[in-house]
Amino acid sequence: MKQFWYAVSFLTVSLLYSSVAPAQTTSGALLQQMEQASQSLNYELAFISVSRMGIESLRFRHAVIDNKPYAQLLQMDGPRREIIQRGNEISYFEAGLEPFTLNGGHIIDSLPSVVYGDFNRLSRSYDFVPVGRTRVADQVCDVIRIVARDGTRYSFIVWIDSETKLPLRVDMLDRDGETLEQYRVISFAVDDGIRKVMQGLPKAEMPPSLSLPVPKKQQFSWRVDWLPQGVQEVSQSRRDIPSLSKPVESRLYSDGLFSFSVNVSLADKNSVPQLLRNGWRTVQTEVRGNTEITVVGELPTSTTKRIADSVSLGTQP
Repeated sequence: MKQFWYAVSFLTVSLLYSSVAPAQTTSGALLQQMEQASQSLNYELAFISVSRMGIESLRFRHAVIDNKPYAQLLQMDGPRREIIQRGNEISYFEAGLEPFTLNGGHIIDSLPSVVYGDFNRLSRSYDFVPVGRTRVADQVCDVIRIVARDGTRYSFIVWIDSETKLPLRVDMLDRDGETLEQYRVISFAVDDGIRKVMQGLPKAEMPPSLSLPVPKKQQFSWRVDWLPQGVQEVSQSRRDIPSLSKPVESRLYSDGLFSFSVNVSLADKNSVPQLLRNGWRTVQTEVRGNTEITVVGELPTSTTKRIADSVSLGTQP
């Protein structure tokens, strides 16, 4: 009898896996097509970005000219704010500020990070769950939910145009299912006319690039003993903060969708435990003896606390 139930259990697990695994593979392939379409097509999007901070109305254009990506993000209401991409150069123009240029692979401002995700890497720590089909901006869309397997991060729901594979809506949800931020396309066009509109960008004069210091490998006397699944260290830095009058040691981490930093400095009379949350951004500070530990990033408060609690002081990494 016991062997019979073992066989039944094994068969049940096998059937469940056979139904889930293809869905994961199919949804992952669709998300990869979305990332490829976003970087290879000539298109224009009019969209809104909704968050706890309010609603922004924006226009985004993208074109490939001579095998090089060009893009423009324009804020449609209020003071003019424009961001232009030429290859690996991202230039910022904003009223009242001196224009400048930074290096980067794509414009990240106001566009969901999930659009440019490395889904081969993300598949190791996230599940891609097909939800069905519906309409957005008068287009039929495939809907996929992206959920961290360890439950330590926010989740996404992505609406992908079935024809062009462009993302037409992206919702970021907290663990209670409440929407933290929404990207929603109102209208869009995909055609070579967009490339003609942007033909002047290759010869346009752009502001100079900011020279940023080359980060050096640091040797800190502390380490982080627990991280969410799939998170990797991106960089380390030690810098003086003029407003704080003390040096701060930082480690930057990312899983490819969400980023956060762990910052360690000497505590002073103003150092107190605190928790600040603004939408999906959290600042968690702990004071341990004469040391202040602060976790800043795109994580739920329970996760930032667990990371802060795991910091080991006085031990070489």
